[in-house]
Amino acid sequence: MAASLSASVASLQSSLGLVDSSISILDAGVSDFPRMSKVLQTTRHFELLPEPTLREAQQALLDEITPSISHLLLLASNHVEKLSRREQGLRAKCELQEGRLNSNESRQSSARGHAARNTATDASASAARAAEYRRLIQKKERLKYAIERLELQSRQRERQLRKSMAFQ
Repeated sequence: MAASLSASVASLQSSLGLVDSSISILDAGVSDFPRMSKVLQTTRHFELLPEPTLREAQQALLDEITPSISHLLLLASNHVEKLSRREQGLRAKCELQEGRLNSNESRQSSARGHAARNTATDASASAARAAEYRRLIQKKERLKYAIERLELQSRQRERQLRKSMAFQ
């Protein structure tokens, strides 16, 4: 009986060893299970929409933006027209000043003929004319600069307008 009992004990110890080995193998296999379940969990990063819904959203956005764009285009065209009128006015003013300058030069040349006769009075008059001439030249330069600046601004605004039109 002792022999069968010892065989039973040996068999039981062998079974316990196998069970311990199985438990350690299972423990090693499922110890990473919480991390694996999180990794394998599916998340929706992008939501797919049906095409009609997408078109409706685009149309709603277009309906919302179109009046604002039209208003801005109207404002821009009005401003460009205003700058164009101002530029024309400045050009006309410049031409007028050039005409005055030319007539002033012709008066100065006729005054030079009289200057030979009246040198004393003409010296002060010619100094005044020279000062006036310098003043007119400076004014002409300022007007040229203003015209160039306005032309540049006009071209820049036209480019911006074309850019905004291209994005539509």
